[in-house]
Amino acid sequence: MGLIVVATNRKAKHEYFLLDTYEAGIVLKGSEIKSIRARQISIAQAYVSTDGQEAWLMNAHIAPYNEASRFNHDPLRSRKLLLHRSEIRKLFEKVRLKGATIIPLRVYLKDGMAKVEIALARGKKHYDKRAEIAKRDAQRELDRNYKQRR
Repeated sequence: MGLIVVATNRKAKHEYFLLDTYEAGIVLKGSEIKSIRARQISIAQAYVSTDGQEAWLMNAHIAPYNEASRFNHDPLRSRKLLLHRSEIRKLFEKVRLKGATIIPLRVYLKDGMAKVEIALARGKKHYDKRAEIAKRDAQRELDRNYKQRR
């Protein structure tokens, strides 16, 4: 069936240095998966919380599904992530010791199942962001000059 990307966190690479990425399943209710298939999800403000035993996707907004009526879900509820125990422990240790955070990069459907790609990340300082923008502008200028010479 393949991979169908449903939502991406476009600011993640601008705001954070991405250190490690993981794929996790999400425990969902019936109305939530229907909303995700309809692309009614936002992970711009979302993050992942862990206590060393379990990992939770926090603050991800999944819009209520219209046809679910009274059986609808809370749009901002915490959702459990399905990861291997060793991965959860590894993430917990790195967050606790390094002061890193865990953010979702994208949500996608893989063989009918909703998955989230999460990353261990460290926040960028303002000067890091400016340096990255300057580097990108310089590369764009080089490409433009090369194109004109051809």
